[in-house]
Parts: sequence; structure tokens; C-alpha cells
Amino acid sequence: MQSWQFWALASAGFAALTAIWAKVGVTEVNSNLATLIRTAVILPMAALVVTLGGSWRPLGALPTRSVVFLILSGLGTGASWLCYYRALQMGPVTRVAPFEKISVALAVILGVVFLGEPVTLKLVTGAALIVGGALLLAW
Repeated sequence: MQSWQFWALASAGFAALTAIWAKVGVTEVNSNLATLIRTAVILPMAALVVTLGGSWRPLGALPTRSVVFLILSGLGTGASWLCYYRALQMGPVTRVAPFEKISVALAVILGVVFLGEPVTLKLVTGAALIVGGALLLAW
């Protein structure tokens, strides 16, 4: 349980379940309200995990740069969830969820451009296959 692969696979599993549960949840509820309900559940859940792990730190003790980028990440997550729930409300989960995974290829591009991560043939091929698969499933 100490490898990033374990946690990435666990994330993928929960994300898959989330897509199914969200699709059912937005059938009779406004997608924006559904996102608010989801967020209201996540905050106390995350607080519990931080408490149990003894990870609380005073906000002033955290690096300003980290806090700024975590706030930006939160804004991005919120925007992503609002758009995702709206897409799920309008389309089938079997097409929306794979299409949303184009975000993986976009993250690869942004990682290369903004973080200077190395470009390899394997990276380019994998990202292209993800995009191709997402497009194939979406249309």
C-alpha cells in the first residue's frame, strides 16, 4: 500500500463508482445542486482523514505558494465537477466518463509544458491511445 500505483488504481476504482452513482443521482436533481451535495460530503470526510492521520497544521505555517496552488486546484476541481455532473445529466455515463478522461492527455501536455517533465515515445503513444480510445467510445 506504499506504491503510487496502488493509490492510482484505488482512485480509478472510486472514480468509476462515482460516475455510476453520480449518473443515478443527477437524474432527478439539478447538476449544480448535486455538485454541492457531493462537496458537502467530501469536506467532513477529508477533515476526518486529516484528523485521524494527525496532519493538521496552522494555515500560516504552510508555504504561501503551496496554499495558492491548492486553492487554484480546488477551483479547478469545482469547475471540473460542475461540468462533469452537467455532462452526466445530459449524456450516458458510458460516453461521458471515457470522454472526460481526455483530461489525462491534457495533464500530460501541461506536465511537459509547465513542469518540464520529459517527453518520451511511450508517453506520447500512451496519451494518443487514451485520446483515441476516449473519442472512439464517445462517438
